[in-house]
Amino acid sequence: MIKDLADRAQLRRFAWLSIAVAVATIGLKGAAYLMTGSVGLLSDALESIVNLVGAFMALAMLTVASRPEDDEHPHGHDKAEYFSSGVEGALILIAAVSIAVAAIERLAHPRLLQSVGLGLVVSAAATVLNLVVAIVLMRAGKREQSITLEANAQHLLADVWTSAGVIVGVGAVALTGWQALDSVVAILVAAYVLWAGGQIVVRSVHGLMDRAVPVDEQLAVQAVLDRYRPEGAEFHALRTRMSGSRRFITMHVLVPGAWTVHEGHVLLERIEADIRATVPNVSVLTHLESIEDPASWDDIGLDRGRNRRS
Repeated sequence: MIKDLADRAQLRRFAWLSIAVAVATIGLKGAAYLMTGSVGLLSDALESIVNLVGAFMALAMLTVASRPEDDEHPHGHDKAEYFSSGVEGALILIAAVSIAVAAIERLAHPRLLQSVGLGLVVSAAATVLNLVVAIVLMRAGKREQSITLEANAQHLLADVWTSAGVIVGVGAVALTGWQALDSVVAILVAAYVLWAGGQIVVRSVHGLMDRAVPVDEQLAVQAVLDRYRPEGAEFHALRTRMSGSRRFITMHVLVPGAWTVHEGHVLLERIEADIRATVPNVSVLTHLESIEDPASWDDIGLDRGRNRRS
């Protein structure tokens, strides 16, 4: 457990990397906007500011999530990561609205772009930098099961695609002379950013609502349990939930009443060990019952007392 917490704490270095890149891209994209006067490039720079705020939030929540369980948080602090991804998603939505407002204003009052070639080169450099870091964060997030890093990476990837769109839009203005293209592309950027932010918020809400583990992991758990049914065991009240990178699985295990406590305990140890070997970063809690006792079949619901009264 100590090693796991130490590994989780090391994830903060990726947040620092994201912060450093956000500062660099703000400078590059801001310079590109000042060179060209493009509202599309301005929208790109504004999103990088959101990246910076999100990166600081990620750093704070990764710090909290790496803490061990305590008396007030007996299940650990992993769920703090959902606050980070939720806030970042909300910031992305705000950025999308800001981009759209700026684009509509510029559409009503177009302005000639300046120094387009140099501005596009600077913006392209910032885009490549974002792409490289996004790939690094996404790989780390999937490897360490960190929704915070994955959300940060998805935000950067959205930034990459929107930057590419802006570069195309500004380039099209330079080629065609149609100034409205800059604003049109910025509006399309806002729509895409709005969708990306919405996806991150939805995923964060699912996590805070104790959503079940992914279907493939549920099937893997069922496959483990199926191996023990020939030994006389049955299972019910199987529940799963996710908290950040950690999974929690609880179940009732029914065995013949003639078994000794030791026999039942040995079986539970084997089942729990097999599940831990199958599902990553999981905490398993089992409850032993007699298969012949009718009361054992009366506690499947979440609230046993309420089920009995009804």
